[in-house]
This record gives sequence, structure tokens and C-alpha cells, in this order.
Amino acid sequence: MSVGERIHFNKQEEKKQLKIFPRVFPEVSRVNLNDLMKRVKEEEKKTKRNNLAISAVAFSAVAVFGIILTL
Repeated sequence: MSVGERIHFNKQEEKKQLKIFPRVFPEVSRVNLNDLMKRVKEEEKKTKRNNLAISAVAFSAVAVFGIILTL
């Protein structure tokens, strides 16, 4: 069996498996890495903003508490 025949045979087997288990093995789709990287960067920006906001609130609370204690 040549390499070309093996590839053809493997493709036929994959098609049979997809027909047998269509819900378990959906058709293969390509993933766009640029979209994934954009999503990751957006998530990082959101988490940085949230962390900054939480830090500002915590610092403000400590400052207010310190001012109240000094009075």
C-alpha cells in the first residue's frame, strides 16, 4: 500500500466515523489564531482594569479609615 493509498484510506475512515458519530466528532473547522490572540489581549485588558479599580477602592478605604482614626 503506497502513501497516497493510505491517505485516501484514512480519509474514508474519518468520513465513516463522522457519519457514525456526528455529535461526538463534528466536522473539523479551522481556528483563526489572530482572533484568539485578540480575545486574549482584550481579556488581559479587562482584568488589568478590574485589578486597578479594586486596588483604588482598597487604597481609598484604607485612607478613609486612617483619616477617621486620626480624628
